[in-house]
Amino acid sequence: MKNLILTATVVLAAFASPAWASGGGPKTAHFEAKPAETLPQAVANFAEYNDKLRAILDGKVTDSDMADVHQLTYTLENALKKINEEMSTLAVTLEEVHQASEKLDRDAVIKHGRAYLSVADEVVK
Repeated sequence: MKNLILTATVVLAAFASPAWASGGGPKTAHFEAKPAETLPQAVANFAEYNDKLRAILDGKVTDSDMADVHQLTYTLENALKKINEEMSTLAVTLEEVHQASEKLDRDAVIKHGRAYLSVADEVVK
């Protein structure tokens, strides 16, 4: 087990230029992640990096692969954070559509429905 940890640490150091976390505990390697500033960017990164993770998991997962998985999770975490933020907002918009439909408020249904679809269409293509 100690050899595996040592190997993983060496691999991490060899494959990237990590920024080391500060704090009182042991130092942990952190990597730059692709940004997810917009929903389309987050969805694209999510798809791309899920494919990368799938490719690794479909093979024999080596120590080097472990380092790659560690690194790619940073981008996946960024993507998921943005997607979750956008989906929370989208749920509110959908509720506005729902409430407007109950009140037979055609203008509100159209307004909120279009807003809903403009975001939903970024996820489902």
